[in-house]
Amino acid sequence: MRPPGGLIPSGPPRPVYREPLPARLGPAAAGAASAALWMLLFGLLATTARSYAWLTFGAGAAAWLCAAVLARFGDRGVAVGIAVSAAVGVAVAAIVVTVRWVGGNWLLW
Repeated sequence: MRPPGGLIPSGPPRPVYREPLPARLGPAAAGAASAALWMLLFGLLATTARSYAWLTFGAGAAAWLCAAVLARFGDRGVAVGIAVSAAVGVAVAAIVVTVRWVGGNWLLW
């Protein structure tokens, strides 16, 4: 790099900030796969649409709590995968509840 000509004074070089522990694709995929299996197992326990909704919401809350603990104290890549996969599972349950609600049947009470 050539030194500047002196017309415009230059200050010290700007610092480069990097993530100390970046979230990688492999751990995120492992977290997503484990949370998908978690949501699937809870979904298979259900016998009715109402029990599916409640079990899925409970499993999603437990998964998000686990993701929060992992994000704070553990591997953030796994936490991201768990949170994304649990969000998809809870969204599917919310769609089931909404479709049944539009049909005139509120599932959650």
